[in-house]
Amino acid sequence: MTIPRSAPRPTMKDVAARAGVSLKTVSRVVNREDGVSAGRVERVQRAAEELGYQPDAAAGNLRRSDRRSHAVGLLLSSAENPFDAWIQRGVEDVAAQRRTVVLAASSDESSQRELRIAQAFTARRVDGLILLPAGQDQSHLAREVERGTPVVAVDRPARGLRIDAVLADNRGGARAGVEHLMGHGHRRIAVLGHLASLHTAAERLAGAREALAAAGAALPDELVVQGLEDEQDAARAVHRLLDLEHPPTALFATRNVVSAGAFRALRERGELGRTALAGFDDFAAADLLDPPLTVITQEAYDLGRAAAERVFARMEDPRLAPETITIPTRRLIVRGSCGC
Repeated sequence: MTIPRSAPRPTMKDVAARAGVSLKTVSRVVNREDGVSAGRVERVQRAAEELGYQPDAAAGNLRRSDRRSHAVGLLLSSAENPFDAWIQRGVEDVAAQRRTVVLAASSDESSQRELRIAQAFTARRVDGLILLPAGQDQSHLAREVERGTPVVAVDRPARGLRIDAVLADNRGGARAGVEHLMGHGHRRIAVLGHLASLHTAAERLAGAREALAAAGAALPDELVVQGLEDEQDAARAVHRLLDLEHPPTALFATRNVVSAGAFRALRERGELGRTALAGFDDFAAADLLDPPLTVITQEAYDLGRAAAERVFARMEDPRLAPETITIPTRRLIVRGSCGC
């Protein structure tokens, strides 16, 4: 069987012949250079559209005087998490305004994977890099920062690297959530957390401790469960807590997937309505649960926008001093799982 050959890609030479202009004129139009009349620009653009011509971004990057690829790398924790997806949308909206594409990937909280993906992005000469740090050390990006590539950490600060960071008020948000549970009379409140090594998890636990301490209540070690990576981990942890001789009367989950797992366990044990539950981070179905889940919201979209704006600001002025930008947690959404 003969496999039909695909048609060759149209080149700038083809566009020039179709438009009746020189190859240099087409190059200037493609690379958005000055010195071409409006009429010729229109002819070149029309010819390119008719031929289906697509410029070679890599080659164009070598020719342009600004040496930019018009691409930004975004390294998330997991694209499956709605929180990460909203960060990506915020980054994309800012990048689109500047005709820049976003190359996104997930680290899956693996420092080795973070390193490999970051190296792949920088090898492709991205104009900037936004990352949600996974490992304990981001110093592997130091050389890229020294070369002038803008690198911004989002949601968590980088470690071993002095760069910009865009963070949420994790401590204040957790404090507000636990204070709400205490407003219902709860003092034996368990805190369910993500990986203890992460900045966000540590800050949210600290906020919960502060709220309890301010009310003269303790947070014993048996009521602190860290290292919960998914719904199943959270559900198993809640079952263990409910089996204690003195189980908690309320739960505060510090991540959306942990909240979902905690809710599942309470439903399985018939504890919904008896054991209160509030969580950090909203998610799409939280208001459809029975009872609906009470949450502290943080605007992941705003985090993404702020991180992208900082990357582009640093492109324009590499001399900017590294800065930490804190985005306030928005509000407490009171539903029913807390006992309201």
